[in-house]
Amino acid sequence: MAQQTCMGATLQCSFGVSVSSLIVARTVFTTTPAANIMDHKPFSNILPFGLCTSIANPQVASATAAALGVLTPMPCIPATSFPWLPLKPTITIDKFPTLDKDSVLLCQWLGVIRILNPGQMITMLK
Repeated sequence: MAQQTCMGATLQCSFGVSVSSLIVARTVFTTTPAANIMDHKPFSNILPFGLCTSIANPQVASATAAALGVLTPMPCIPATSFPWLPLKPTITIDKFPTLDKDSVLLCQWLGVIRILNPGQMITMLK
């Protein structure tokens, strides 16, 4: 069983240098709003991960080229155009599958965003 992800969950991007938090404004299951797969919008739901180190990011590629090939991280601007990929799409919130701790979100700059801490430890999804 996986845990339901809620507001304040801790997120990590494979190309980010710091963790981030999930922002959700909807139904409350425990003490915080529960998330679904549509909570993927940059800055509304997904906050920046500090600096981005992905060479697929045009800002990083440009800064790296200017530094003669030395990888130069630039400020993270999440580019999450598509919903989270759920592993247990059986329960819905507002007509969309809930967001469980094992779900992943893909960034346009080739980063994989994972949930480190779901924001609550009480509600389990079957």
